[in-house]
Order: sequence, then structure tokens, then C-alpha cells
Amino acid sequence: MWLLDHNAEARELADQEKLAFGTVDSWVLWKFTKGACHYTDVSNASRTMLFNINTLTWDEELLELLNIPSSILPEVRSSSEIYARTHPSIFGCDVPIASLIGDQQAALFGQQCFERGTVKNTYNTGCFILMNTGKDPIFSNHKLITTIAWQIGDEVTYALEGSVFNAGTVIQWLRDVLNLIDSLDEVEELAKSEKDNGGVFIVPSFTGLGAPYWDQYARGTFWGLNMGTTPGHLARAALESIAMRSADVIKAMEADLEMEIPEVRVGGTILNDTMLQFQSDILNLPVVQPVRIEMTLLGAAYLAGLAVGFWENKEELQTQYKIAKQFKCLADPKDIDHVLKYWNRAVNSSLSWLDPMD
Repeated sequence: MWLLDHNAEARELADQEKLAFGTVDSWVLWKFTKGACHYTDVSNASRTMLFNINTLTWDEELLELLNIPSSILPEVRSSSEIYARTHPSIFGCDVPIASLIGDQQAALFGQQCFERGTVKNTYNTGCFILMNTGKDPIFSNHKLITTIAWQIGDEVTYALEGSVFNAGTVIQWLRDVLNLIDSLDEVEELAKSEKDNGGVFIVPSFTGLGAPYWDQYARGTFWGLNMGTTPGHLARAALESIAMRSADVIKAMEADLEMEIPEVRVGGTILNDTMLQFQSDILNLPVVQPVRIEMTLLGAAYLAGLAVGFWENKEELQTQYKIAKQFKCLADPKDIDHVLKYWNRAVNSSLSWLDPMD
């Protein structure tokens, strides 16, 4: 929209139907086919906020309001079908292109969260949490995003999504700013040097708070520091803050769906046992870590395999899911209530820290 409003050449090309706009998947498809295909899938289209997730079409009212011609947008397809074949000059042969899907939706599929109420959390620089809500969209009362997870054939699966802006970045901050560790892998050993957080709580809102608060004026805070606070307390509080921010989102999902979550399936690059055990404790839910933790690639591969007939159905895929570790709640409920009391107090104190008028 900004480009069309501020670049006369772009607007002229759009009016002449000589301009194409799309998400990353549609650009890659365009390149692989040498411009033969301009497609996206429903999951990527839904994240543009220009797509009507009920009618599964570009929203004409929004396009008119924003003065965006529909001719520049890609054709929207399912997440699992043979869209085209790569141009022979790219790989030396024509390879079928059989999956288009957003990255977090792909991770949800890779984690085999096929049933309504199943949840995955990907722990990277941020945490990205999705819940399968089944065949009907659930419009959140707790500030979560309603999106499309995937479409296979005519069947559309919806999801709720919540993002935690700072997760791995918290550990990076301990390393790069406080110099408490030399590498990300060292944070768990430092955290294990103390049996608890020593009353220290970190609210990791370095760039504001995401779901379910959505407060761009929140800022990171430390609470409970005293003369006995050690680097181990800070490391443990950092790991716990990642788990507690994830719990904020997952509890909001439970409230929206009005059903109990059976477990949380996890992946990502910053996993460690101490954090995942606390995640299980704070949620009072099993936390499951599969053998394969790079689920985004696996999810896209599963969808492509279904499209070309390598796998027959999702039931066949389920035989491939292998658990590496499973964490179950070991904490006393009274201790968790105590932790949550102080956590909620800390979060509330960090909200609207900046004055928007400054």
C-alpha cells in the first residue's frame, strides 16, 4: 500500500496490470517457474490481513479501502497440491512444487498437531505459539490472532496464534550485555547453579510485549533484586521468563477454546531441560520434545509428500513422530500460585512504561 501511494511508477504499473505483489512463497514460486506462476496458499494469504478467512478470497472491501488493485495479488491455492514444476534450467530437470505454507503453520503441521486443541511452541529469538482450532475459526477474546493453519483438498484448518517477542534474545542479552555467559549453551548450567530464582523476576519486554498484551510501550524490567542475587538467579529468572511469557499465551488459548490442552509440543533452537521442566510446571501440562526439532521444514515436506502421493494420509505421518523427551509437572501447586502472583505483578508494572507522548 505504501509503495503504491508513494511511487508513481509502481501505481502506473499496477493500473496497467503489469505489477505483481505477493508473500515470500509466491516470490520463490515465481522465480522457480521463471514467472509462469503467481500463487500463494491460504495460510500465507491470511497473514497479509487482506484475505477473508471465511470466504477464502481476497477481501474486496479492504482492497477498495486501501486502494489496492486485486490484479497484483497472487491466486490463492491450498497448502498441498502440485502447483507447477520448476523450470528445467534451475535443477536440470522439472521438479514438482507441491507445498506452499507459512513458516509457523508448517511447524504446527510438522509437530502433527492435527486435532482441535493441540498446541506447538517454537522457541527461537521469540516464541511462536499456534493452536489448532479445527474446521471453524475462533475469534479471540484474549487478543490472539485468528489465522488459517493449512488447507488440504477442500478441508481448511484454522488456528489461533500468539507471539512472544523476546525469548532467545533474552539469553543473548545475558551473554552480550551482562557478560554472564560466553555462549548460549552455558545458560542452563549457570541457571542450575541455584535451586530457584531467588525471588528475581525478569519481564522480557525489551521491544514491548506481544500477545496477549500487545503493549508497544512496555519495557524490560528486573524485580526482586537484593544483595544476595547471583548470576545463577538471573540466568534462572531469564529462562523462567521465556516459559512464563509462553504460558501467558497458552492460557489465553485455553480460555478462547474453552477446553483443556492435552500437551504442548515444542521445537526451536534454544531448548534446554531446565526451561522445559519449568514450562511443564507453570502450565501443569506435559511438554513434549520430539527427536526432530526443525519442524518447519518437516511440515512443508509432509504437505508436499501428501500432494505427490509419497504418503497417503495424515494417519500415516503419525507413525513417524518420535518423542525424545517428555516433561511432566513436578511442582507443588502452592509454589506455582506463588510464582504466578509475583509474575503477574511484575508484568503489570512493566506495562505502559513509556509515555507515548515523550
